[in-house]
Amino acid sequence: MIVSPRQKTRRTAQYAGLACYILFLGFPLLWMLSISLKGPQELVELHPHLIPQHITLANYGTGLHENGIPHAAWNSFKVSSLTALLTTAIALPAAYVFARQKGVIAKLGLGWILLSQMFPLILIIIPLFLLLRHLHLTDSHAGLVFVYVVWTLPFILWMLQSYVRAIPRDLEEAAMVDGAGRLTVLRTVIAPLLLPGIVVTSLFAFIQAWNEFFFALVLLQTPNLTTLPLLLARFVGIEGIVRLGPLAAAALLATLPSLLIFSLIQRWLTRGVLSGAVKG
Repeated sequence: MIVSPRQKTRRTAQYAGLACYILFLGFPLLWMLSISLKGPQELVELHPHLIPQHITLANYGTGLHENGIPHAAWNSFKVSSLTALLTTAIALPAAYVFARQKGVIAKLGLGWILLSQMFPLILIIIPLFLLLRHLHLTDSHAGLVFVYVVWTLPFILWMLQSYVRAIPRDLEEAAMVDGAGRLTVLRTVIAPLLLPGIVVTSLFAFIQAWNEFFFALVLLQTPNLTTLPLLLARFVGIEGIVRLGPLAAAALLATLPSLLIFSLIQRWLTRGVLSGAVKG
């Protein structure tokens, strides 16, 4: 196949634009990696360099062992995993109902879901804290998971119902002709076809809980329950002095699980995004 000079120029421009976009997205990670490998003297230079002059791993040792990052990472992983599992388990049947029901009630329900995402956190944190204190769920991972599920559920539900709408109704009707009920159809027909969408929404819920800081700051007081975002904030001193090297190393280590998860389920992520964009 002969490629014309105009097509070559267009393709080169596309690749150049893509490379610039990837560099734009990846530059913060590169800069954070650079800072994490610098010593104290290089960090205070007036004209910093992207490539460290003298590479050191002392910042990683300080970040890992001084403030207990492994334990905080385990707390974050536990809370994020439970949030993803519970949110998906609740949102899946609800999304199926919203996607298949027609009428004013379904439209009002979806409208309320979108409206609930507009409330600022500061507006609900005080009544939420009083409610959790009444239920004896403050300063516990159970209370934090409860808050994360409630806060993440509306958007997860909205995403899942769009994936359900992409599944043809003929498959459900064929199963119902054979005598299957709604729950059986959801379990044997909808859920397997919805697996890419479930992976995408579960990942979104996991990342939301993994990175969340404000709710954890308000609800958790016991140091042993501290999550990773709270621990990273401790690298900033009382007088505003930032320990930049250890903070960059710890933040980079905190970012690695998200990158690893994305790389492992990239195929499912792509399929889920495309299935949600195609209507059956």
